[in-house]
Amino acid sequence: MDLVLLDDYDALSREAAARILETIAVKPDATLLLATGETPMGAYRELAEALARNPRDLSRLRPVQLDEYLDLEADDDRSLWGWMERAVVRPLGVPTGNVIRLAADGEDPEVAIASYEAALRAAGGIDLAVLGLGPNGHLGFNEPPAPADAPTRTVTLTPESVASNARYWGGAERVPRRAVTAGLDIILAARRTLLLVSGEPKRHILQRAVAGPVTPDVPASWLQRIEGVTLLADRAAWGPSAAVGRG
Repeated sequence: MDLVLLDDYDALSREAAARILETIAVKPDATLLLATGETPMGAYRELAEALARNPRDLSRLRPVQLDEYLDLEADDDRSLWGWMERAVVRPLGVPTGNVIRLAADGEDPEVAIASYEAALRAAGGIDLAVLGLGPNGHLGFNEPPAPADAPTRTVTLTPESVASNARYWGGAERVPRRAVTAGLDIILAARRTLLLVSGEPKRHILQRAVAGPVTPDVPASWLQRIEGVTLLADRAAWGPSAAVGRG
């Protein structure tokens, strides 16, 4: 795992955007597995601004949804697809039909999972995964314990994930308790991975993920076992004594 330490969240977001742009430049039809959540949002804003300054044809780009809540109507404002559409798809001008969705609105989740996996196989897998780090070490909604071969599946959110998501929707009572997530088998097979981690509250779980034992109890720790992973962390997440620079 390559480690890149940045001064602050803004620097982390610019670095992440630059690396996503590098992937798009090399492969205009790249498949990008894109997390929602708070930390990646700065990178997506920086990416949209960079592309506004220097337009690029994104008509072949293939964004891929990482996870989705269950038990929501299609137009519910808590939909993670809606968040992805607002934060990435529309700002970048990517055709909606290009997105490999993990749909869960009114469809049998198992049918949705089968369709999602078939679309990923047809696309040749994930070129770049852009991930955040959950408060309990989850990637997507692969809640602990999760083995490295955990498949795409429905899950029940842990109390830590409910609490973490509460700020997005106005309180824990508004957070759906069930979700569907891309499996660790898909996430860990990505050809390149960016793990974005910001803020002091993530410091403890970050150290467990990258320097602790590899264990299903910290699903992100499986990233230690694969090639092509770059950790982008700001000083607050890593610690005040860390040297800062581009790796």
